[in-house]
Amino acid sequence: MKAAVNNKSGRLALRAVAITLAFLLFFTCSSSFAASRALPVKDQKKHRPFKPAEVVQTELPIQRSDIFAGRIDCMESAASAALIEASSLQMLLAKDQTLRLPMASTTKVITALITLERCSMDEVVSVAKEAVGVGGSCLYVREGEKLTVRDLLYGLMLRSGNDAAAALAIHIGGSIEGFADIMNERARLMGLENSNFVSPNGLDREGHYSSAYDLCVIAAKALENPDFRRIVSTQYYTIQTDQRKIYVKNKNTMLWDYEGCIGVKTGYTSKSGRCLVFAAERNGMLLVGCVLNCRPMFEVAAEMLDFGFDNYEMVKAVTAGTELSRCTVENGVQSVLALTAKDDISIPLKKGAELSVDVNVSLPQTPIAPVLEGERIGECELLIGGCPVGKTELLAKSSVAFRSFSFYFQYLVSLFSRG
Repeated sequence: MKAAVNNKSGRLALRAVAITLAFLLFFTCSSSFAASRALPVKDQKKHRPFKPAEVVQTELPIQRSDIFAGRIDCMESAASAALIEASSLQMLLAKDQTLRLPMASTTKVITALITLERCSMDEVVSVAKEAVGVGGSCLYVREGEKLTVRDLLYGLMLRSGNDAAAALAIHIGGSIEGFADIMNERARLMGLENSNFVSPNGLDREGHYSSAYDLCVIAAKALENPDFRRIVSTQYYTIQTDQRKIYVKNKNTMLWDYEGCIGVKTGYTSKSGRCLVFAAERNGMLLVGCVLNCRPMFEVAAEMLDFGFDNYEMVKAVTAGTELSRCTVENGVQSVLALTAKDDISIPLKKGAELSVDVNVSLPQTPIAPVLEGERIGECELLIGGCPVGKTELLAKSSVAFRSFSFYFQYLVSLFSRG
């Protein structure tokens, strides 16, 4: 009897200690008790400070030795050439790909990209005096003539209108020089190191140059825009100004001759020679290439694309929603949180090769409850042979509420209800 009493007294003493410790924990974790009752996790998030997203400069990928294939014979006729897979920017073929060269009207790819980023397609442009009679291939626009940005872009990319480029540049940058500053800033944000722009149309100017690889990157970025893709893959178009109609035909004959071709831009000056930025898509793989100062540019482009499609395929290394890691959560009703991939990660792989990747997880800090389902927690990077090949954000698989008053109250109740 005495032993039973002692056991009961011992249990009561242990409960008293547990209750004391629980209340001490309760009052020392003030962030856990912002409300007197448990809130839904979505409402709890309203009390968290807002942090604006940071704008991060693009980092060009390290080129993978496992897929870099050098050059094929036809590329010897080009002063510089490159072929990349558009989503990863990985090079499949290259010859002097970083050589700085004049690139003629392939310049207009970045002019179109900037225009689409800064203007509405239906925006009306009144042609400035400085855009009239600029020389070379033109729409022959007139001073004060009014055209939509859409029509100017079709004239820019199909007819290769140098005056269309000037009209857009002055409309956006206030002057040719002002627009050139925008072009160079945009190139810097894309991580390009071998490009400098002086004009929006590519007419020969001192200090105006780019490289085959840089032009591939610019085109890959531009092709992410559906309006750009639609424009450069169009064969014929009718421009309607406030004064007349102008009929234009795309100068890129690959749109008629190469299966899956979607553009992009031809170019020629006496200084640059024949230049071409080209792209084609087959079986979910988009290849982008460039040849500079290459007389048989269409033939070489076709052979380079054939090599890419014959030897490589896209492989999904990560599927969106896949659990890639787990982490702890501070002050949450559950202490472990599963993390899932935000996006698919697909990479080019040699046909027949085995996919072997490593996963590198980066968490800036341990998450603190409350956490919302789908909230960005960190980042995941995929590596092949130590070389980064793709990355995606890591998202919370489920919501985690903070430990509110009711959580601790229920905990105390559970202590009293035991044995």
